[in-house]
Amino acid sequence: MMQKIIDSHFHIWRQKDQPWLMGPMVPRIFGPYEPIRRDYPIGEFLQDQAGSGVEKGIYVQTNWAKEDFEKEVAFLQKTADETGWPHAIVGYADMTVDDVRAQIDRLMKYKLLRGVRMQLHWHEVPEYRFAPDARQVIDPAVKANVARLKDYGLSFDLQLFPAQMRDGLELVSENPQTSFILTHCGMLTGTDPATVEAWKEGLRTLAQAPNLYAKLSGLGTFVHRNDPALVSLIYDVAIEILGSDRLMFGSNFPIEKLWTTHADLIAAHRAAAAKYSAAQQADLFRHTAERVYRPA
Repeated sequence: MMQKIIDSHFHIWRQKDQPWLMGPMVPRIFGPYEPIRRDYPIGEFLQDQAGSGVEKGIYVQTNWAKEDFEKEVAFLQKTADETGWPHAIVGYADMTVDDVRAQIDRLMKYKLLRGVRMQLHWHEVPEYRFAPDARQVIDPAVKANVARLKDYGLSFDLQLFPAQMRDGLELVSENPQTSFILTHCGMLTGTDPATVEAWKEGLRTLAQAPNLYAKLSGLGTFVHRNDPALVSLIYDVAIEILGSDRLMFGSNFPIEKLWTTHADLIAAHRAAAAKYSAAQQADLFRHTAERVYRPA
């Protein structure tokens, strides 16, 4: 019987709410993105993934204007109330402010809120950068605000490149009561031996913290294609280092829609997991996301 799936990482949006989709295209990690500079509503996502076995999904923030952080979560909660999707929300909060609690307090009234993400990734390649510097992950304000999440029972989606993961371990280890979810499984940027080894070492570093999980999502981000061999490589390494009970599938749609269909994406992920036991596959596709995000 086909393994049922919780998608731990997808997006929907209205173009008018996304400053990055309204202005001119600029270089980004996922390449040219003209086909998604438009509305991507929940109805289209459900159509894209029809028949895939995906039963629930976790929405992850999409970089609305910072001041609209509450409007984003309100929009997603309203969408869920009307359509039944999503089943959990990862919103945005600015972790660089003096005290993030004023923002979190405003978000907590939305019943599907489960966590927050502020992208902290930095890379020596300019188009891969998001954070202003590599060490923002251990900026004193960021650390102080992340430490406050435990009081709300919220998780933190952690987006880092391998070179940042030693600093990332510091942040994660200082907050053992908070679940951290590594976005896109640490963002492997290439398949040459040195790049793969640096990525493996980064995963081993973060794996020392038992409250660190990772998403098997966005695996086509840097190659701009659905590559079953690459997906399989990432599954094998991640399972060896983290174990299936700390990993979860995510589609990263509609970003991945730039180069693949949802059906082909799911097929590559199912094929990568096929060599593992039924229990391990249940972890990857359902149980880890269920425990970490508690979808409704």
